[in-house]
Amino acid sequence: MSAGGRDAAARVTLTSLAAKKAAGEPIVMVTAYDHPSARIADEVGVDIVLVGDSAANVVLGYESTVPVSVDELLVLVRAVRRGLRHPFLVADLPFGSYEASEEQAVRTAQRFVKEGGADAVKLERAGTSVDRARAVVEAGIPVMGHVGLTPQAATSLGGYRAQGRTADQAERVIDGALALQAAGCFAVVLEAVPAAVTELLAPLTTCVTIGIGAGGATDGQVLVWHDLLGLSDGHAARFVRRFADLRSEAVRGLTAYADAVRQREFPAVEHTYRLPRDELAMLRTRLAEKSRLDG
Repeated sequence: MSAGGRDAAARVTLTSLAAKKAAGEPIVMVTAYDHPSARIADEVGVDIVLVGDSAANVVLGYESTVPVSVDELLVLVRAVRRGLRHPFLVADLPFGSYEASEEQAVRTAQRFVKEGGADAVKLERAGTSVDRARAVVEAGIPVMGHVGLTPQAATSLGGYRAQGRTADQAERVIDGALALQAAGCFAVVLEAVPAAVTELLAPLTTCVTIGIGAGGATDGQVLVWHDLLGLSDGHAARFVRRFADLRSEAVRGLTAYADAVRQREFPAVEHTYRLPRDELAMLRTRLAEKSRLDG
């Protein structure tokens, strides 16, 4: 079998994700926003990579996910696509790119698939987003839904806080997830939802469920790249576990580099290229001749 055949057989698909759910095998999902991160996720064997609109905060420096544009995210999706061979690639539809109509949602989703190389798209909330999801699915593009804390609507939700903490709120979360499932979503993300709510929802789902701060009853988990690797500074959400501290290591390394440059310890001889002696002598002679003529 050719290398391409092996790669094709190993690629994560909707079918293999459904099989993992049926077998009770946990699904690993992570965000990534550039080619080097995608290469690492691919090497590790992550199942799903999401180019999230969280790039607005952790990569582009916006204060929320709201300002990021389709064109900005498309640059990142293309970079990640070039770094992936095996994981399933999902792209977030940013705020303002799908809410107006089914036609707008389909057009935006098509751009992420055609121009970005995404395998699927993700949109937030239930309500009218259910109709948008259904339209995109009917256009032949897989859709991942997202309920609970939906960052694009954080202002209307009262800020970045857990959702579903009353019976009424929990029922809305469950109803929203099931509505997205009925609309044809292959997966639904549950964010910042009490674990007990997820446990009640899990037996009702046939689609894949991915949790982020929603307990362990989901089919898989997702975390933001910068959060799980300790690249972010400041406050971390309750559900974040830092599996590394790369920011501290980066600060240490950059400080050492700056000190070495300022003390003229870098570059050392081993970091430079050699010019053969005869070539150096010839160059010196030519420069001396030029200097004499110019003088």
